[in-house]
Amino acid sequence: KIIFTIISISLFLFFIILFDSLKINRVYNTEELVGKPIPSINLEYLNEDKYFNTSDLSKNQFTLINFFSSWCGPCRKEHKYLISLSEKNLKIVGINFKDKKQNANQFLNDLGNPYYLTLKDNTGKKSVDFGVYGIPETILINKNLLIIKKYIGPIDKKDMNEILRSSGIK
Repeated sequence: KIIFTIISISLFLFFIILFDSLKINRVYNTEELVGKPIPSINLEYLNEDKYFNTSDLSKNQFTLINFFSSWCGPCRKEHKYLISLSEKNLKIVGINFKDKKQNANQFLNDLGNPYYLTLKDNTGKKSVDFGVYGIPETILINKNLLIIKKYIGPIDKKDMNEILRSSGIK
């Protein structure tokens, strides 16, 4: 009788926990990041032994932060749009994600370098602070370092036009 009671209570608690966990929204929602500031993080330059703090991005009216890697196929797909945005004088920061310096430099030599700053996150841990969970991801911020829009996956022509409109660039 005691064993039956213990089993019944255990099953009851198991189902309560199970049903309660089903209510949790496990979908990553980037909309909650819009309007919030980016974190102040020191990131090392890709080709220099010095660091850049993201708080220094407040010098720009708008900045596009792009997380990329040489091994990322979708990063290659979006790269032409980043080149176009940089040609329109939008400041773009590239954060090289979990990559080798040599491969990242080859990627930029082959496809062109749209970044006015190229930083690195060898472990990917600092990118998580930006809400990045995969690449490519791109974040548009204003001079107050507030996130205007976050793009998950490769940006396309529609995204490029939206970025130009949002940043007031013609």
